[in-house]
Amino acid sequence: MAESTTQQQPLVGWDKPELDLSKAEWQSSSRGLGDVQIAFVEGFIAMRNSGRPESPSLIFTPAEWGAFVSGAREGEFDLT
Repeated sequence: MAESTTQQQPLVGWDKPELDLSKAEWQSSSRGLGDVQIAFVEGFIAMRNSGRPESPSLIFTPAEWGAFVSGAREGEFDLT
């Protein structure tokens, strides 16, 4: 079976810049016990899988991050 690639189109309303995460200072969640790392870059919060740091990172605005964390605290997300 031949491999194929698809060109991803930007999301409608996506107003976040392409951030250079190559020099980001990544911090582990859960005091180093979790699978997630975050970095603060140019006013945004980037989150990545610490087990696969080469995979795409999620980018949050401060308001989006606040909503995410609030939802996680209320049990809306399973962070394990």
